[in-house]
Amino acid sequence: MKQKIGFGFLDRPGVREQLRLAVKAEVLGYDSLWVTETRLARDAVSVLGAMAAVTERIRLGTCIVNSWTRGPALMSVTFSTLDNLAPGRMNLGLGAYWDPLAWKQGIDRRKPLTQMREYIGVLRRLLALEEGVSFEGELVKVRDLTLDLGHGDPRVPPDVKIFIGPTGPRMMELSGEIADGALINGILSPSYTVRSLERMAIGAARVGRTLDDIEKIQLVNISMNADRGKALYDAKRLVTQYLGQQPHFAKAWEFPEDRLTEIKQVMGGWPPRPGGIKDAMALVDDAMVGDLIAYGTPDECFASAQRWMDAGLDQMILIPLSRNYDEIMDVFAP
Repeated sequence: MKQKIGFGFLDRPGVREQLRLAVKAEVLGYDSLWVTETRLARDAVSVLGAMAAVTERIRLGTCIVNSWTRGPALMSVTFSTLDNLAPGRMNLGLGAYWDPLAWKQGIDRRKPLTQMREYIGVLRRLLALEEGVSFEGELVKVRDLTLDLGHGDPRVPPDVKIFIGPTGPRMMELSGEIADGALINGILSPSYTVRSLERMAIGAARVGRTLDDIEKIQLVNISMNADRGKALYDAKRLVTQYLGQQPHFAKAWEFPEDRLTEIKQVMGGWPPRPGGIKDAMALVDDAMVGDLIAYGTPDECFASAQRWMDAGLDQMILIPLSRNYDEIMDVFAP
Protein backbone atom coordinates (compact mmCIF):
# COMPACT_ATOMS: atom_id res chain seq x y z
CA MET A 1 0.00 0.00 0.00
CA LYS A 2 1.84 3.09 -1.27
CA GLN A 3 -0.58 5.81 -0.25
CA LYS A 4 -0.18 8.05 2.77
CA ILE A 5 -1.72 6.66 5.93
CA GLY A 6 -2.72 8.28 9.19
CA PHE A 7 -3.54 6.78 12.57
CA GLY A 8 -6.37 8.00 14.79
CA PHE A 9 -7.47 7.58 18.37
CA LEU A 10 -10.92 7.53 19.91
CA ASP A 11 -11.28 7.74 23.69
CA ARG A 12 -8.93 4.80 24.07
CA PRO A 13 -6.29 3.70 24.95
CA GLY A 14 -5.08 5.82 27.87
CA VAL A 15 -3.29 9.06 27.08
CA ARG A 16 0.19 7.81 28.01
CA GLU A 17 -0.31 4.80 25.76
CA GLN A 18 -1.43 7.07 22.94
CA LEU A 19 1.79 9.04 23.33
CA ARG A 20 3.86 5.86 23.08
CA LEU A 21 1.98 4.89 19.94
CA ALA A 22 2.40 8.40 18.52
CA VAL A 23 6.17 8.07 18.73
CA LYS A 24 5.99 4.62 17.16
CA ALA A 25 3.80 5.89 14.29
CA GLU A 26 6.36 8.57 13.49
CA VAL A 27 9.19 6.01 13.48
CA LEU A 28 7.18 3.70 11.19
CA GLY A 29 6.62 6.48 8.66
CA TYR A 30 2.95 7.30 9.16
CA ASP A 31 2.02 10.66 7.66
CA SER A 32 -0.35 11.88 10.36
CA LEU A 33 -1.89 11.36 13.80
CA TRP A 34 -5.45 12.38 14.64
CA VAL A 35 -7.34 12.66 17.91
CA THR A 36 -11.12 12.55 18.13
CA GLU A 37 -13.56 13.91 20.66
CA THR A 38 -16.26 11.38 21.47
CA ARG A 39 -19.23 12.20 23.69
CA LEU A 40 -17.85 13.73 26.92
CA ALA A 41 -15.04 11.21 27.22
CA ARG A 42 -11.79 13.00 26.46
CA ASP A 43 -10.57 16.36 25.21
CA ALA A 44 -8.70 16.17 21.89
CA VAL A 45 -6.70 19.38 22.28
CA SER A 46 -4.90 18.29 25.47
CA VAL A 47 -3.84 15.01 23.89
CA LEU A 48 -2.78 16.77 20.69
CA GLY A 49 -0.51 19.12 22.65
CA ALA A 50 1.13 16.20 24.37
CA MET A 51 1.69 14.47 21.02
CA ALA A 52 3.26 17.65 19.65
CA ALA A 53 5.75 17.60 22.51
CA VAL A 54 6.90 14.01 21.92
CA THR A 55 7.07 14.00 18.09
CA GLU A 56 9.09 16.00 15.57
CA ARG A 57 7.83 15.38 12.02
CA ILE A 58 4.42 13.77 11.86
CA ARG A 59 1.34 15.87 11.08
CA LEU A 60 -1.16 16.25 13.93
CA GLY A 61 -4.85 17.02 13.86
CA THR A 62 -8.29 16.82 15.39
CA CYS A 63 -10.85 14.57 13.76
CA ILE A 64 -12.92 16.16 14.89
CA VAL A 65 -13.76 18.93 17.35
CA ASN A 66 -17.12 20.61 17.01
CA SER A 67 -17.71 24.22 16.02
CA TRP A 68 -20.29 24.96 18.74
CA THR A 69 -18.67 24.55 22.16
CA ARG A 70 -15.46 26.44 21.28
CA GLY A 71 -16.01 29.80 19.64
CA PRO A 72 -13.78 30.88 16.74
CA ALA A 73 -11.78 33.24 18.99
CA LEU A 74 -10.90 30.49 21.47
CA MET A 75 -10.22 28.06 18.62
CA SER A 76 -7.81 30.52 16.99
CA VAL A 77 -5.94 30.97 20.28
CA THR A 78 -5.82 27.21 20.83
CA PHE A 79 -4.41 26.35 17.42
CA SER A 80 -2.00 29.25 17.26
CA THR A 81 -0.61 27.93 20.56
CA LEU A 82 -0.36 24.39 19.17
CA ASP A 83 1.35 25.73 16.05
CA ASN A 84 3.87 27.44 18.31
CA LEU A 85 4.62 24.03 19.81
CA ALA A 86 4.73 22.14 16.49
CA PRO A 87 5.11 24.67 13.65
CA GLY A 88 3.47 23.72 10.38
CA ARG A 89 2.18 20.40 11.66
CA MET A 90 -1.27 21.35 12.96
CA ASN A 91 -4.53 20.45 11.24
CA LEU A 92 -7.88 21.54 12.62
CA GLY A 93 -10.70 19.15 11.79
CA LEU A 94 -14.09 20.73 12.49
CA GLY A 95 -17.49 19.08 12.69
CA ALA A 96 -21.09 20.25 13.02
CA TYR A 97 -21.71 18.27 16.25
CA TRP A 98 -24.73 16.06 16.83
CA ASP A 99 -27.84 15.76 18.93
CA PRO A 100 -28.85 14.81 21.54
CA LEU A 101 -25.44 15.66 23.04
CA ALA A 102 -25.61 19.25 21.81
CA TRP A 103 -29.18 19.65 23.04
CA LYS A 104 -28.24 18.31 26.48
CA GLN A 105 -25.78 21.21 26.79
CA GLY A 106 -28.34 23.84 25.85
CA ILE A 107 -26.99 24.26 22.31
CA ASP A 108 -29.52 25.13 19.63
CA ARG A 109 -27.74 23.39 16.80
CA ARG A 110 -29.57 24.97 13.87
CA LYS A 111 -28.50 25.72 10.31
CA PRO A 112 -25.20 23.82 10.59
CA LEU A 113 -24.11 24.76 7.06
CA THR A 114 -24.57 28.47 7.74
CA GLN A 115 -22.87 28.17 11.10
CA MET A 116 -19.88 26.31 9.64
CA ARG A 117 -19.43 28.83 6.83
CA GLU A 118 -19.57 31.77 9.23
CA TYR A 119 -17.32 30.07 11.78
CA ILE A 120 -14.55 29.20 9.31
CA GLY A 121 -14.74 32.65 7.76
CA VAL A 122 -14.09 34.33 11.10
CA LEU A 123 -11.49 31.74 12.13
CA ARG A 124 -9.46 32.31 8.96
CA ARG A 125 -9.44 36.06 9.49
CA LEU A 126 -8.22 35.65 13.07
CA LEU A 127 -5.51 33.15 12.11
CA ALA A 128 -4.40 35.51 9.33
CA LEU A 129 -3.75 38.07 12.12
CA GLU A 130 -6.23 40.53 10.70
CA GLU A 131 -6.73 43.36 13.17
CA GLY A 132 -10.09 44.27 14.65
CA VAL A 133 -12.09 41.38 13.21
CA SER A 134 -15.83 42.04 13.38
CA PHE A 135 -18.61 39.90 11.95
CA GLU A 136 -22.35 40.01 12.61
CA GLY A 137 -23.52 36.73 11.16
CA GLU A 138 -26.71 34.84 11.75
CA LEU A 139 -25.04 32.38 14.11
CA VAL A 140 -21.48 33.64 14.62
CA LYS A 141 -20.82 37.12 15.97
CA VAL A 142 -17.49 38.71 16.93
CA ARG A 143 -16.59 42.33 17.54
CA ASP A 144 -13.21 44.03 17.18
CA LEU A 145 -11.07 40.96 17.87
CA THR A 146 -7.37 40.52 17.11
CA LEU A 147 -5.36 37.36 17.75
CA ASP A 148 -2.50 38.54 19.98
CA LEU A 149 -0.16 35.49 19.97
CA GLY A 150 2.23 34.89 22.85
CA HIS A 151 4.43 37.58 24.34
CA GLY A 152 7.51 38.04 22.19
CA ASP A 153 6.29 35.76 19.39
CA PRO A 154 6.81 37.16 15.88
CA ARG A 155 3.58 38.28 14.23
CA VAL A 156 3.55 35.51 11.66
CA PRO A 157 0.20 33.88 10.87
CA PRO A 158 -0.02 30.36 12.34
CA ASP A 159 0.30 27.66 9.68
CA VAL A 160 -2.89 25.72 10.46
CA LYS A 161 -4.84 23.74 7.84
CA ILE A 162 -8.62 23.74 8.29
CA PHE A 163 -10.61 20.60 7.51
CA ILE A 164 -14.35 19.97 7.63
CA GLY A 165 -15.57 16.57 8.81
CA PRO A 166 -18.60 16.07 6.53
CA THR A 167 -21.20 13.32 6.40
CA GLY A 168 -24.09 14.71 4.35
CA PRO A 169 -23.87 15.82 0.70
CA ARG A 170 -24.31 19.56 1.34
CA MET A 171 -21.53 19.60 3.93
CA MET A 172 -19.38 17.72 1.40
CA GLU A 173 -19.96 20.54 -1.08
CA LEU A 174 -19.10 23.14 1.55
CA SER A 175 -15.83 21.29 2.25
CA GLY A 176 -14.89 21.59 -1.40
CA GLU A 177 -15.77 25.26 -1.38
CA ILE A 178 -14.14 26.68 1.77
CA ALA A 179 -11.87 24.11 3.49
CA ASP A 180 -8.26 23.07 2.96
CA GLY A 181 -9.43 19.50 3.11
CA ALA A 182 -12.18 17.08 4.09
CA LEU A 183 -12.10 14.46 6.83
CA ILE A 184 -14.90 12.22 5.60
CA ASN A 185 -16.60 10.45 8.45
CA GLY A 186 -15.85 6.82 9.21
CA ILE A 187 -18.41 4.04 8.92
CA LEU A 188 -19.38 5.11 5.41
CA SER A 189 -19.01 2.75 2.46
CA PRO A 190 -16.46 3.16 -0.37
CA SER A 191 -19.33 3.80 -2.78
CA TYR A 192 -20.42 6.65 -0.50
CA THR A 193 -16.86 7.97 -0.68
CA VAL A 194 -17.07 8.12 -4.47
CA ARG A 195 -20.33 10.08 -4.31
CA SER A 196 -18.86 12.34 -1.63
CA LEU A 197 -15.92 13.30 -3.81
CA GLU A 198 -18.33 14.16 -6.60
CA ARG A 199 -20.17 16.55 -4.26
CA MET A 200 -16.88 18.08 -3.11
CA ALA A 201 -15.98 18.74 -6.73
CA ILE A 202 -19.28 20.60 -7.17
CA GLY A 203 -18.47 22.83 -4.19
CA ALA A 204 -14.92 23.39 -5.36
CA ALA A 205 -16.07 24.43 -8.83
CA ARG A 206 -18.16 27.24 -7.33
CA VAL A 207 -14.98 29.07 -6.35
CA GLY A 208 -12.78 28.05 -9.26
CA ARG A 209 -11.12 25.11 -7.53
CA THR A 210 -10.85 21.42 -8.38
CA LEU A 211 -10.59 18.27 -6.28
CA ASP A 212 -6.81 18.50 -6.63
CA ASP A 213 -6.94 21.65 -4.48
CA ILE A 214 -8.57 19.79 -1.57
CA GLU A 215 -6.95 17.15 0.60
CA LYS A 216 -9.32 14.20 0.70
CA ILE A 217 -9.01 12.05 3.83
CA GLN A 218 -11.37 9.54 5.38
CA LEU A 219 -11.54 7.68 8.66
CA VAL A 220 -11.53 3.90 8.17
CA ASN A 221 -12.53 1.79 11.16
CA ILE A 222 -10.46 -1.36 11.72
CA SER A 223 -11.64 -4.37 13.73
CA MET A 224 -8.74 -6.84 13.54
CA ASN A 225 -8.71 -10.23 15.20
CA ALA A 226 -7.42 -13.68 14.31
CA ASP A 227 -10.88 -14.80 15.44
CA ARG A 228 -12.97 -13.46 12.58
CA GLY A 229 -16.17 -13.86 14.57
CA LYS A 230 -14.87 -11.63 17.35
CA ALA A 231 -13.80 -9.02 14.80
CA LEU A 232 -17.29 -9.07 13.30
CA TYR A 233 -18.91 -8.77 16.72
CA ASP A 234 -16.95 -5.62 17.58
CA ALA A 235 -17.66 -4.08 14.18
CA LYS A 236 -21.37 -4.86 14.31
CA ARG A 237 -21.66 -3.43 17.80
CA LEU A 238 -20.35 -0.08 16.59
CA VAL A 239 -22.62 0.01 13.54
CA THR A 240 -25.62 -0.81 15.73
CA GLN A 241 -24.70 1.89 18.22
CA TYR A 242 -24.48 4.50 15.47
CA LEU A 243 -27.82 3.45 14.01
CA GLY A 244 -29.50 3.91 17.37
CA GLN A 245 -27.79 7.12 18.42
CA GLN A 246 -26.67 9.19 15.41
CA PRO A 247 -29.52 9.62 12.90
CA HIS A 248 -27.39 11.36 10.25
CA PHE A 249 -25.52 8.08 9.72
CA ALA A 250 -28.74 6.12 9.25
CA LYS A 251 -29.75 8.72 6.66
CA ALA A 252 -26.41 8.42 4.87
CA TRP A 253 -26.77 4.64 4.82
CA GLU A 254 -30.35 4.90 3.52
CA PHE A 255 -31.35 2.54 6.31
CA PRO A 256 -35.09 1.61 6.24
CA GLU A 257 -37.07 3.76 8.67
CA ASP A 258 -39.14 0.89 10.07
CA ARG A 259 -36.03 -1.14 10.91
CA LEU A 260 -34.35 1.93 12.39
CA THR A 261 -37.35 2.53 14.66
CA GLU A 262 -37.16 -1.06 15.86
CA ILE A 263 -33.43 -0.77 16.61
CA LYS A 264 -33.97 2.42 18.60
CA GLN A 265 -36.74 0.81 20.61
CA VAL A 266 -34.65 -2.27 21.39
CA MET A 267 -31.57 -0.22 22.26
CA GLY A 268 -33.44 2.14 24.54
CA GLY A 269 -32.19 5.58 23.47
CA TRP A 270 -29.05 7.45 24.46
CA PRO A 271 -27.44 6.38 26.65
CA PRO A 272 -28.75 2.89 25.83
CA ARG A 273 -30.35 0.65 28.41
CA PRO A 274 -28.12 -2.12 29.85
CA GLY A 275 -27.76 -4.80 27.19
CA GLY A 276 -29.65 -2.69 24.66
CA ILE A 277 -26.89 -2.50 22.04
CA LYS A 278 -26.24 -6.25 22.17
CA ASP A 279 -29.95 -7.03 21.76
CA ALA A 280 -30.25 -4.62 18.83
CA MET A 281 -27.26 -6.16 17.02
CA ALA A 282 -29.47 -9.04 15.89
CA LEU A 283 -31.30 -6.55 13.66
CA VAL A 284 -28.18 -5.54 11.69
CA ASP A 285 -26.98 -7.53 8.65
CA ASP A 286 -23.40 -8.83 8.47
CA ALA A 287 -23.10 -7.71 4.84
CA MET A 288 -23.89 -4.14 5.80
CA VAL A 289 -21.20 -4.21 8.49
CA GLY A 290 -18.64 -5.48 6.00
CA ASP A 291 -19.42 -2.60 3.66
CA LEU A 292 -18.83 -0.03 6.40
CA ILE A 293 -15.92 -1.39 8.45
CA ALA A 294 -12.69 -3.24 7.60
CA TYR A 295 -12.90 -6.28 9.86
CA GLY A 296 -11.41 -9.76 10.13
CA THR A 297 -7.89 -11.16 10.12
CA PRO A 298 -4.91 -8.88 9.42
CA ASP A 299 -4.87 -9.82 5.74
CA GLU A 300 -8.63 -9.30 5.44
CA CYS A 301 -8.47 -5.91 7.14
CA PHE A 302 -5.63 -4.78 4.90
CA ALA A 303 -7.46 -5.80 1.72
CA SER A 304 -10.77 -4.35 2.88
CA ALA A 305 -9.28 -0.98 3.85
CA GLN A 306 -7.77 -0.59 0.40
CA ARG A 307 -11.30 -0.21 -1.00
CA TRP A 308 -11.53 3.28 0.48
CA MET A 309 -8.20 4.39 -0.95
CA ASP A 310 -9.24 3.05 -4.35
CA ALA A 311 -12.32 5.30 -4.17
CA GLY A 312 -10.09 8.32 -4.75
CA LEU A 313 -8.78 9.43 -1.36
CA ASP A 314 -5.43 11.07 -0.74
CA GLN A 315 -5.10 9.43 2.66
CA MET A 316 -7.00 7.25 5.09
CA ILE A 317 -6.91 7.46 8.86
CA LEU A 318 -6.98 4.10 10.60
CA ILE A 319 -9.38 4.08 13.57
CA PRO A 320 -8.87 0.92 15.66
CA LEU A 321 -11.99 -0.66 17.11
CA SER A 322 -10.12 -3.65 18.47
CA ARG A 323 -7.57 -2.99 21.21
CA ASN A 324 -4.53 -4.47 19.39
CA TYR A 325 -3.16 -1.05 18.47
CA ASP A 326 0.44 -2.17 17.92
CA GLU A 327 -0.60 -5.00 15.61
CA ILE A 328 -2.81 -2.74 13.52
CA MET A 329 -0.07 -0.13 13.31
CA ASP A 330 2.47 -2.76 12.24
CA VAL A 331 0.20 -4.35 9.62
CA PHE A 332 -0.50 -1.03 7.89
CA ALA A 333 2.94 0.53 8.38
CA PRO A 334 3.83 2.58 5.28
